[in-house]
Amino acid sequence: MKHEATSRVVINISRDLAWNKLKDLSVPHHYVPGVKDCKITTEKQSGLGASRRVFQAGGRWLDETVTEWNEGVGLVLRLHKDTKGAPFPFSKASFRYRIEDAGHGKTALTTSLMFDLRMGAFGRFMYQRFLYKFIRGMVRDIALSQKHFYETESPVTASDLPELRAVAALEA
Repeated sequence: MKHEATSRVVINISRDLAWNKLKDLSVPHHYVPGVKDCKITTEKQSGLGASRRVFQAGGRWLDETVTEWNEGVGLVLRLHKDTKGAPFPFSKASFRYRIEDAGHGKTALTTSLMFDLRMGAFGRFMYQRFLYKFIRGMVRDIALSQKHFYETESPVTASDLPELRAVAALEA
């Protein structure tokens, strides 16, 4: 894919524990801002081919299907609306989650949104002028929220995000 927005955080838990949390596809509503609920839509609960539907405010929803599964390392979720492909403004979109040892019982989590945009030259213009910063911020917020949820097992709310951003800025 042509574009990628990435964020990396260090989580204060072991890699094994981080993998156990990451591979649970039923909980994104606890750490993805704007996601209100989640339902596994396939017989498979995890692994290659497993799929979930995430529900957002206003009745919006999005399907996420596992297209890569690397046990203990990470996974890739293809974003789509049923059989219709990626949601607007994307022509293709996937999230990649990858973990690695960060030393001293900590784990590095890298969260990436990989995507192509619709609308040709106009889409590229919109990305460069407006969407770039928004998409990078969204990916950062997901990574920060995952870190918080993995460390505390407490769901993240919209009111938590300013503090999570402030703490991350101080740690940078």
